[in-house]
Amino acid sequence: MKVTFYLESLMFSFGAARWWALGAVSLNVLAVSLDGTVLSVALPTLARSLHATESDLEWFSAGYLLVLAAAVLPAGLIGDRFGRKATMLVSLGLFGIGSAWCAYAPSPGWFLAARLLMGVAGAGITVMALSALTVLFGESERARAVGIYQAANFLALPLGPILGGWMLSHLWWGWMFLLNVPIVLAGLVVGAALVPESKASRRPGLDPVGVTASAVGLVALTYGLIEAGQRGWTDAIAGSAMAAGVLALAGFFGWERYLARSGGQPMIDPELFRSRAFTAGATLGGLVGMGMVGLLFTMPQYFQAVAGTDALGSGLRLLPLVGGLIAGALPAAWCTRTIGAKVTVVLGFGLTAVGAGLGATTGTGSGTGFVAAWMAIMCAGTGLALSAVTSVAVGTLTAERSGIGSAVVQAFQKTSAPLGTAILGSVVAADYRGRLDLTGLPPAAADTVRSGVHGGLEVARRTPSPGFAAMVQDAFVHGVDMSMLVAAGIAVAGAVAAQVFLPGARAPEPAAPQESHAV
Repeated sequence: MKVTFYLESLMFSFGAARWWALGAVSLNVLAVSLDGTVLSVALPTLARSLHATESDLEWFSAGYLLVLAAAVLPAGLIGDRFGRKATMLVSLGLFGIGSAWCAYAPSPGWFLAARLLMGVAGAGITVMALSALTVLFGESERARAVGIYQAANFLALPLGPILGGWMLSHLWWGWMFLLNVPIVLAGLVVGAALVPESKASRRPGLDPVGVTASAVGLVALTYGLIEAGQRGWTDAIAGSAMAAGVLALAGFFGWERYLARSGGQPMIDPELFRSRAFTAGATLGGLVGMGMVGLLFTMPQYFQAVAGTDALGSGLRLLPLVGGLIAGALPAAWCTRTIGAKVTVVLGFGLTAVGAGLGATTGTGSGTGFVAAWMAIMCAGTGLALSAVTSVAVGTLTAERSGIGSAVVQAFQKTSAPLGTAILGSVVAADYRGRLDLTGLPPAAADTVRSGVHGGLEVARRTPSPGFAAMVQDAFVHGVDMSMLVAAGIAVAGAVAAQVFLPGARAPEPAAPQESHAV
């Protein structure tokens, strides 16, 4: 206890404690993000080691995302009610337990249970980490802190596949999950010492109806989007799930308004959405990352099926993506101060559109340098816009509302990942299938080719027909080009929306001078 006190006193005496605390929360969120990306290269190994079926493998990924989406809003409520630091530390502990549980899981059922626990814990970590920025930093430093926070988190995108590929080649697969344990321990020590405790001065109600409706709505919507990306937008299960999710979320917002009007305590105060800056910033934060998510879905397939690299090589070729994201995120605070939040966000969307437009000219013979350049440009715009809109949204929050407000921002951003994958993935799949010439192939082989570019190349290796592999690759690359055109269109729409809905030249001031109750 005394060690923690002296460490805290020493760091604050040099005025650097809040930046060390930022490093700690960024490291914690990096662990959560890594866990989502590292699994992509581990599924074949898990199938062999745990004797997992294809359905099991699907739920290893989808279950984590669904629970993460369901828990973000309740996590914000719990942090505001019981203490944000305590919520973050408990979540870290649960995440470490879940990681160790994954490593030593004896069966697919136990592994899935551990993944679900990690999803709940990950929601608490990400929401409370963003909330901590509101408590730790004043208005003059918050934009810079958000930029550093986002830049650190972007490292997980290529680092997960690269690190996972290396570990699978040299170590036991369980180390991919045990690696989280020392990160969690470091986060617990530094977070306990340097992150101040805070909670809402007016203890919010638990709102069981709102919690249930929001969780059901976010789970159903996210599940429907995942299924739409895999089965197509016309699939009955995907459509029903998305419709149910939208209805549940509409009912949730209606219930919250009713509670507010009747003098109750809603989970989300409707007054939060009266802030134009918060609403626009949170919404645009969900929109801006969709093109980047499409890259993460399509480009590893491009590198392996067209450029001929292995899993590790495709991960290394994603480094320009993360370099662009960091290059855009770090100067976002300076740009916001210099030219204003609105212009910064519009500029970020514009760069994203330019990069995606260049990406739409990619061919089967495109060089590595060209692909790296347009990915870097596209992701620099994404990093710039995402950091700026997050800063705008978080900048409107008082410490009183930081928990649930951060949860709303995270809810938009978490939902955008399956939405972007579903939209751009369906564009790739539809264009790919439409350009295939499967004349003379047996039905089973034709179905394998239609399943994707890797299936097409597998059939090509067994087909003596000259040019069949080139036809499959050309069809896939054309699908990628079409998806980049759609991503460019989304970015243009985002730029227009930012111009119309974001407030004027400078970042907004917090909505009210309320303070949270510090413990």
